[in-house]
Amino acid sequence: MTTNTPLSSDIADIADEAMDEASPACVLVFNASDPSGAGGLTADISTIASVGGHPIAVVTGAYARDTAEIFAHFGFDDEAVTEQARAVLEDLPVQAIKVGFVGSPENISAIAEITTDYDEVPVIAYMPNLSWWQDDLIDQYLDAFRELLLPQTSVLVGNHSTLWRWLLPDWKSDRSPTARDIARAAAEMGVPYTLVTGIPLPEQFVENVLASPQTVLGSVKFELFDATFSGAGDTLSAALTALVASGNDLGEATSEALSYLDRCLDAGFRPGMGHIIPDRMFWAQPDDEDDDEDEPLDETLAIEGFVMPPHDTKH
Repeated sequence: MTTNTPLSSDIADIADEAMDEASPACVLVFNASDPSGAGGLTADISTIASVGGHPIAVVTGAYARDTAEIFAHFGFDDEAVTEQARAVLEDLPVQAIKVGFVGSPENISAIAEITTDYDEVPVIAYMPNLSWWQDDLIDQYLDAFRELLLPQTSVLVGNHSTLWRWLLPDWKSDRSPTARDIARAAAEMGVPYTLVTGIPLPEQFVENVLASPQTVLGSVKFELFDATFSGAGDTLSAALTALVASGNDLGEATSEALSYLDRCLDAGFRPGMGHIIPDRMFWAQPDDEDDDEDEPLDETLAIEGFVMPPHDTKH
């Protein structure tokens, strides 16, 4: 009788294939280190891991801050940022890229070059509130982001007020711009989709809208929390990036990311004397109550599935 014993190399190949199928999606993040744990890379890493991704964190600088406010930012130079990113990109299969606050026009330029080289990888860009920073630095940063990174961006994420003042500075109408107005402004720089958060509604509600220049693709309404949070935007954008990286279409990923954020905020905690921080690992905490609160969100318009195209490589 003849027995066919598999070679050790065959066993290794089978094991590698099984591991590849079971491996979490790799998510590359560019952001600043936040020692308070409120936002920045801390938020990105914990969020991506929480929703099942593998975070690949490139440090672009560091904040000096507590849970109430940002006092200063210390940036890395563009060479340090580039070397970090290139090293992991040559080794790991990245499925999506998130760009948070990267500190300087030089770093924006370096990241834009990287995203151009990996134009098949979707880029989710988050623009935070920069009011803590110096006015001249804000202007330089926003100009560089608009000219260099928005053309590489698949989805732009930001608060309604922040995106309005950045993308529509000459808005003259008595009414506030809609999500579609903002999406049209972003599309002029090549952004196909924009997720606009925190749009004020009557009776203590806010709306979060995914829009393209042509239409509103979906919206989710939240009741306002009677609290001040830090890190919500980084949490949402990191969750969205990880869900897109895991193979979800953009509509499904947006709905799931917003639902995840809502539960993080609902379980939020105040570790210091400042703002409340989202509990990004809420699911790991012991259940003290029934699951009655786990009701579906009040979706005013379902976000249907659709496939997000690769970003264009243009400057």
